[in-house]
Amino acid sequence: MKIRISGGASAEEAAAIADAFARHEGGDTVEVYVGDADDPAATHEVTESIDDGKEPTERERELLEQIETIHSGGKETYKERLSEQGKLFVRDRLDLWFGDEAGADSRLGFEDGTFAEYDADDTLPADGLLTGAARFEGRDLHFMANDYTVKAGSMAEKGVEKFLRMQQRALKTGRPVLYLMDSSGGRIDQQSGFFANREGIGKFYYNHSMLSGRVPQICVLYGPCIAGAAYTPVFADFTVMVRGMSAMAIASPRMVKMVTGEDIDLQDLGGADIHAKHSSSADLVAENEEHARELVAQLVTYLPDNSDEQPPRSDPKPPQYAPKGIDEVVPQDPNRAYDIRDVTDRVVDRNSLFELQPEYGSEIVTAFARIDGRPVGIVANQPDQRAGAIFPDAAEKAAQFIWKCDAYNVPLLYLCDTPGFMAGSQVEKEGILEQGKKMIYATSSATVPKQCVVVRKAYGAGIYAMSGPAYDPESTIALPSGEIAIMGPEAAINAVYANKLDAIDDPEERAEREAELREEFREEIDVRKMASDVVIDEVIPPSRLREQLERRFEFYEGIEKNLPDKKHGTIL
Repeated sequence: MKIRISGGASAEEAAAIADAFARHEGGDTVEVYVGDADDPAATHEVTESIDDGKEPTERERELLEQIETIHSGGKETYKERLSEQGKLFVRDRLDLWFGDEAGADSRLGFEDGTFAEYDADDTLPADGLLTGAARFEGRDLHFMANDYTVKAGSMAEKGVEKFLRMQQRALKTGRPVLYLMDSSGGRIDQQSGFFANREGIGKFYYNHSMLSGRVPQICVLYGPCIAGAAYTPVFADFTVMVRGMSAMAIASPRMVKMVTGEDIDLQDLGGADIHAKHSSSADLVAENEEHARELVAQLVTYLPDNSDEQPPRSDPKPPQYAPKGIDEVVPQDPNRAYDIRDVTDRVVDRNSLFELQPEYGSEIVTAFARIDGRPVGIVANQPDQRAGAIFPDAAEKAAQFIWKCDAYNVPLLYLCDTPGFMAGSQVEKEGILEQGKKMIYATSSATVPKQCVVVRKAYGAGIYAMSGPAYDPESTIALPSGEIAIMGPEAAINAVYANKLDAIDDPEERAEREAELREEFREEIDVRKMASDVVIDEVIPPSRLREQLERRFEFYEGIEKNLPDKKHGTIL
């Protein structure tokens, strides 16, 4: 609105007039011109609604009171039990994740289904399940959270409906889903309303399957998740358990004793240590609720919102240690142990290594990291653990990680230093062939850019699983310490020359001949020979490895790879 007043008006008078018109006449901006002036003497920007004196009615105040009652949750005695267990009330938990103290990049957006079971005969605020949308660390996402003060967070008809709606909306929006789980499972006495229905609790896992690989699904466990409730964390892409607080199992200890006679407590049955070290169901273990949030806040920085997007870039940082030290930390002796993290500390951006499942299958390190600010997924043999041989659990862990990286467009870096897959009767019983097959399949099917670095030994089928030349990497490069062979020198000499060596009676002569044969064999498998035969692309000075990976990941960014036209493979 533009207003022109007489030329004798002062600036203060012009400002007062602008303010009065803005409040009483409406409009976004009021400009007051004095006399014939071309520029306004006063401008009033309307930033607030006009207070016309009307107040909320009793009807609204009643609604607000009802909402406040629902938000207070279940009975006070159940809240007291939470504090005894060191757990937060669910709405305090949401404040931790999305409240004012969580920072400007996090906030609770809105909630759906607050009045679920409002008219129930029993006290069931929100039917024990909160769902809605929030902004977390700058990312919009869907969330659900069990209220353990309402029938131990158990699920029934209305809560199931809310859960399903949230999942189905995530399919539409293409935004991540955060599950804050604290549930004892389905309510057995109300199963007719949700258990076997087409749109019942079984649909959870159908929707989990549809969401899998479409949007990141992240689950944090805060209590016992038993029976059907335990499938949400195992269907999630990433699961965080809180030590001493959370657990998950197909049946409760009471049910286990009834069925099998085994007497066991919940933590020994399905606590964080069990699933982090033995089952692989836990990707990360937090020490408390605040730590769980910190871990998820780190995790999401490596992931896009959905499979159509690329992972977010960050400002580049130099490595923790200078790359010039790489050659010194990699022993020339292929049988000597060292920690592969001494290499990654000199390759990836400082403090960017984020390891998943560190206590499971520790012969392989699976971790997110950044190189020049670009997220990558690292699959690295760990010579510090059983010489870096690939055991069944390590192969399973690597396959799962590769699959997730490929789903969410995270490029892969393989750091190969392995004698190959482990042999023996025990690993055969544990399915070394089956799990190895899965790792090779995941590597073969990955369509993201892949870089393979032969750090030292690459023996047997280990070079296959670690995305060697036959597995369509964008590059296969090697450090001068690298060797590629069907087997290591000692095993090869024993396999090929056993009879001739046994014919030598003099021990010193035999040892001398063995050393000669070993050196001859190592010359044949040296990466320079492999580069001469164009088996690999390049032998890289170790001090330049970081620089080479920066350039190669940048150059191959956005490369398109096509898989055969088929429904899907048969290997899971």
